[in-house]
Amino acid sequence: MLTHPFENLDPAQPVQVLPRHLAGSGAVDPRTTWAFPCDEGWPFAQTEFGAAAAFSPCLRLQITYDPKPDETGKGTWTISAHRAPFTAPAWRIAFDAATPVELVHDVHTEMLDLYLEDRHSDQDRLFQDATAPHEAYVPLLTRGWSHDVKTDGTQTFLTPEGLGGVRHRYDISGSSGPAWRAWGGYPSFPHWKADFSFGTPTTLVAAFTASLISTEPLHRTVQDVPVQTRRALYVATPTGKQRNGTTPVAPPPPAPVSSHTR
Repeated sequence: MLTHPFENLDPAQPVQVLPRHLAGSGAVDPRTTWAFPCDEGWPFAQTEFGAAAAFSPCLRLQITYDPKPDETGKGTWTISAHRAPFTAPAWRIAFDAATPVELVHDVHTEMLDLYLEDRHSDQDRLFQDATAPHEAYVPLLTRGWSHDVKTDGTQTFLTPEGLGGVRHRYDISGSSGPAWRAWGGYPSFPHWKADFSFGTPTTLVAAFTASLISTEPLHRTVQDVPVQTRRALYVATPTGKQRNGTTPVAPPPPAPVSSHTR
């Protein structure tokens, strides 16, 4: 009897999987994850050990990747935004390196869009974004996520299978910690987590949640997918050869919703 959709698949076999929050990190490459226009004044540097950094031409955006493969979370992707170069950050986003890289990519892509919009207009959405919080969390509800509001000023949204979530601190008076936190895996020991500080443009949070619930499958090999939560994954159009038996395919996920964040 099969215990999960990967039971009879070779560890090296390519598969396409959903939901995204349980897919594993995927292939980590700062150059493709960030996709900044390095030929247009975005400095980029990477060490022989994999650590990398990039900066916007104005030096107000500082982006780093710090791999730590032997630690929980496998390292950190970080975005720091500064109102002026070399000042304290106005806001910060930190992803564990174990976060599905497609989610990290989509936030960086949205950030680049905001940067370019600000550069060619009189707006400053990187620091004065008017996007309402519901733009980031209502799509979760339309995908069947649960919603729990607490008197401590937080509301939590959990995936249908309970192996992922997003927590929003809506009451900022006397608060500490991130404004938004997301995770994938068991809440007590998640595979990955992501923190968005107060001041982070809600547009970037909305880009993250849209990517999180997207029904476009992620490409992985079987060995890349976390073992502990494989029973909750769907296999979509797997390719390659199995070790034996017939490829089990789980029922398809619900119909997609728009991933447009603006």
